[in-house]
Amino acid sequence: MPKNDTDIHFVKGILYSRWNQTKIVWEVPNYPGNLEKLVAHFGDRISLITKDEKIITGHTNKSIVAKNEVLIIKTQTKRLRLLFGFIPELIKQVKTIPYANWDGKNKWWTIPFSEQFLEEINQVAERLNLKIIYEIETKKEQGIKKLKSSETAFYKSCPADYVNKLTELRYSANTAKSYIPLFEEFINHFPTEDLDTLNDKHVMEFSRFLVTERKVSTSYQNQAINAIKFYFEKVLGGKRKLYFVERPRKEQVLPTVCSVEEIQKILSSVKNIKHKAILSVIYSAGLRISEVINLPIKAIDSGRMQIHIKNAKGNKDRYTILSKKVLELLRVYFKKEQPHYWLFEGMGSTKENPVQYSTRSIQSILKAALKKAGIKKHVTVHTLRHSFATHLLENGTDLRYIQSLLGHSNPKTTEIYTHITTKGFNQIISPLDKLDI
Repeated sequence: MPKNDTDIHFVKGILYSRWNQTKIVWEVPNYPGNLEKLVAHFGDRISLITKDEKIITGHTNKSIVAKNEVLIIKTQTKRLRLLFGFIPELIKQVKTIPYANWDGKNKWWTIPFSEQFLEEINQVAERLNLKIIYEIETKKEQGIKKLKSSETAFYKSCPADYVNKLTELRYSANTAKSYIPLFEEFINHFPTEDLDTLNDKHVMEFSRFLVTERKVSTSYQNQAINAIKFYFEKVLGGKRKLYFVERPRKEQVLPTVCSVEEIQKILSSVKNIKHKAILSVIYSAGLRISEVINLPIKAIDSGRMQIHIKNAKGNKDRYTILSKKVLELLRVYFKKEQPHYWLFEGMGSTKENPVQYSTRSIQSILKAALKKAGIKKHVTVHTLRHSFATHLLENGTDLRYIQSLLGHSNPKTTEIYTHITTKGFNQIISPLDKLDI
């Protein structure tokens, strides 16, 4: 059409319309009502109407999807990318899935990867006579490796003021362990620049470097920016500010959860009393790995059947439940091992110098148990915590109690477990069924 501000404004107002620079034409999706809108607006000026039966999608290895097809791509970030045309019933189904996102730029939906969600999409597609095409995204190209201190003669270490401020503001050891090397990577990216001369321009340049050259994950990029912001805002005392850097949203994925039967197999496969006690405490109380290694003996309150967690994530204290079976197991373990201060202690621990058990050792225990139990799915120590919460929910425990036991500040964090399980839905009775109609 000839260039006309009124016409351009009208076309832009149609959802998902776009300008095709290559063909030098405006493209409007063939959604219900759009053709009628065009005819009503342009009237006699229309000389020809053509419909493209193909849907041009965004950046993907399969750029064209037929009108009766649904392309599903499993991404490297454990999500499913869905590409299809305007199919209202399918769109309605996708919107019911937790953490479903519409990417307006690439014109596709993404949802967390789950066999359950995949089956739901397949059922709708089968009902609508749609062809499902399933692909797995190829592994992304690896970026350049992080600069090591041994690779440069003038490596700049994190300034003492930075480390001291982390301690002064009571940041956790895990946060300090993450922030310090990230900040060092930032200052060493500019070897000829003095620390005092670094500013917003350098932050943006470094962020782009992480994405384009290092090809880091979105969570790594976000944490790197947070580590840099800590220096400018907390150490230098500057005002809190937003840097003009595109900070990516972390893609939400549903956590892996073991079934009750799988937990049974894992714990039954462990014969070492200490190892069994460690995994049992984590699962039975929903603990993080950092919380179990920081448990002193006095945290076990057998009188009230509680475990007292101190200085957990976010410097919060909480109580969680102590299982009767775990208490019996701990008593047997305690008589045999006789720990001095920490509930679980490592090699060389003495009364004068008690040594905490290491996270790596716990991870190794679980890895061996999984192999012995014949469980192939990707299970981590944190999976035991997710399984604890899910199994409580399936047993009818109120979400508010689960939130308290897990130490979540935001109830929405706990609500994720409602999307993992469907057990119990068949027992819910519609209020209509109780009416005499």
